[in-house]
Amino acid sequence: MKNEKQIKASNGYVMLLVLLVVIISMVAGMVITKYPIFLVLVPLIVLIIRGFFIVNPNGSKVMVLFGAYKGTVRDNGFFWTNPFYTRQRISLRARNFDSERVKVNDKIGNPIMINVILVWKVENTYKSAFDVDNYEEFVRVQTDAAVRKLAGSYPYDNFDDEHAELTLRSGMDGVNKALENEITERLAIAGIKVMEARIGYLAYAPEIASSMLKRQQAVAIVAARKKIVEGAVGMVEDALDKLSKDNIIDFDDDKKASMVSNLMVVLCGDREATPVINTGSLN
Repeated sequence: MKNEKQIKASNGYVMLLVLLVVIISMVAGMVITKYPIFLVLVPLIVLIIRGFFIVNPNGSKVMVLFGAYKGTVRDNGFFWTNPFYTRQRISLRARNFDSERVKVNDKIGNPIMINVILVWKVENTYKSAFDVDNYEEFVRVQTDAAVRKLAGSYPYDNFDDEHAELTLRSGMDGVNKALENEITERLAIAGIKVMEARIGYLAYAPEIASSMLKRQQAVAIVAARKKIVEGAVGMVEDALDKLSKDNIIDFDDDKKASMVSNLMVVLCGDREATPVINTGSLN
């Protein structure tokens, strides 16, 4: 059997009433007859007491009789069952697991720091109780393994892998979905349901963080410069066309080159241009 079997336990209040009747009968018999023969009821009283148990909301008790699984009680309340049952408590509440930050290598080989936030709960009490030794420790170890595998499957960004469609930094939805599927597959053996799995922290490892920051800044500067140059070329082209169409000035190749050079310096320079007034000819 690999699946959970739910069972119904006896009402604990009814058996409590039976217990009181047995105790009163034993005491009354001893008082009336003055014989201790009624003490033979003591083992019965002890067995009845052993059968009582409580199941809290979102809790369960796994019942085992001499090594044989008999079922799981999921109903909450006060119950009584076979006193020879061994009862194991398993919580059915949703739990948070915030893993430690681990250093791993991404797909390119860059060292990164990463951790995961996992929301999970027990779905199959049989698997959680009998298919793994400690299901809470199993969740921790397998989640850590899944995070390491995920980090090695994607690059941190697309600086070194321009063809990467999905990266750890930019493709969070897709990466989190892949992480959830990986953890779900690993924890299925323990009867664990993964409710949510997502990356909680992601950064380059300290030894390369400053270098990578400079690299990102350089890429941003190059992209900005490229945009500025594209805009400046369009503005220069529009200016030359406007001057030619309105017959304001007739440009030869030398004058046009000089005008283009001056406009590009003004439009692309880091600092404001200092104009020089030419009172003579452009030549």
